Amino acid sequence: MTLSIATWNVNSIKARLPNVLEWLGEAKPDIACLQEIKCQDEGFPREEIERLGYNIETVGQKSYNGVALLSRFPIEEVAERALPGGNGEEEQARYIEAVISAPGGPVRVASIYLPNGNPAPGPKYDYKLEWMARLHAHAAKLLAYEEPLVLAGDYNVIPRDSDVHDPAAWEGDALILPQTRDAFFALQWLGFTEAFQHLDGRAHQYTFWDYQAGAWQKNNGIRIDHLLCSPQAADRLKSIEIHKDVRGKEKASDHVPVVGTFDL
Repeated sequence: MTLSIATWNVNSIKARLPNVLEWLGEAKPDIACLQEIKCQDEGFPREEIERLGYNIETVGQKSYNGVALLSRFPIEEVAERALPGGNGEEEQARYIEAVISAPGGPVRVASIYLPNGNPAPGPKYDYKLEWMARLHAHAAKLLAYEEPLVLAGDYNVIPRDSDVHDPAAWEGDALILPQTRDAFFALQWLGFTEAFQHLDGRAHQYTFWDYQAGAWQKNNGIRIDHLLCSPQAADRLKSIEIHKDVRGKEKASDHVPVVGTFDL
């Protein structure tokens, strides 16, 4: 049996609901990690998505950010509703982590919306790097569990120059700065495998196209949505696919789903 895990920054669940419902109905991912739902928990369209057979957990926030986990299997435990290590209450809804009772055994999954960090340098970039340092510390602890674990989300990181249509156009942007890449690679050095790079790795395969300047029509994209897999998950990883066609829908999100399939 296989288990499919998707990540998708939907850029407002309410604005994209018809597209989200259509894609969930067609692609039928077992687990979907959503980011930028842009609504509070009580405003999330639970009924419509539950009708498609999903259990739902959300960490919402009015107008901004927000993450969700959808699962066809029981959600055993929501382990975290914010990234550990912050000072006081986490104001920005950017992290949810749960243990899911998949048929082949428990799987731990997190939906991550990593800070953008622009303009850099500045306080927003400092927050991005601090958030990535906290993610590194927490991810190291999770690896000690030696279980199938997928950290899925919009990382706001362009890992390689070949993951952007024009590196020069993005020079100085927080998504491409050396410190950003170093922090992303440090997660992999802990023992995580980046699913797309591991199984595909082709250049110029994008997951985001801006709404401005005809980026979609010109294929001026970037790859910033990633699945990071623990060794136990990476060993079971069979395929990775970017659902590029979703970007061409009416009222589309500027991101598209990325789906990893695992052999249980």
